[in-house]
Amino acid sequence: MAKFKKKQSEPTPGSDDSQSKIKDTVDIPKTEKSKEITNNSKEPSKDPPVSDVVKMAKDKKLSTLFWMRIALAIIAGAATTFLLEDIEGEERRWTSIGFMIMVFLASIIVAKGMNMQLPPSDRKKIVTQGIGSYVFLYLFTWIATYTLTHLGDAATGINL
Repeated sequence: MAKFKKKQSEPTPGSDDSQSKIKDTVDIPKTEKSKEITNNSKEPSKDPPVSDVVKMAKDKKLSTLFWMRIALAIIAGAATTFLLEDIEGEERRWTSIGFMIMVFLASIIVAKGMNMQLPPSDRKKIVTQGIGSYVFLYLFTWIATYTLTHLGDAATGINL
């Protein structure tokens, strides 16, 4: 960066107080750009450096886990409509949510069996990978299949 200097203004002719308006030259110091942000802590990172091959394998397994949860959400949401047909009212809703949680916990067990070599900072990815998509797709599939199977039951519904 360049140094900037404030300009010194000339005194206004015929004015007595113009001397007080003259300012001294101020040098603004140079700032240095750092090309790399350095870690202030003196401890080295506990995670070993990850090679590209290991990272690609990890990403592939996480992608597989994500799509497995998507498929489980759609299958479990559709199955809930038929499995919980005999349960009425509020109990059906809570049983469905419990079933959704049990299927998700089963997917965590399967994910741990995939032997993903994740660094300690990424261990929670086994649980969080695709959880939002899982919940919303499960609920959407459950509502959509329930609506389609009970479409003719409602008095104001459309009979097919």
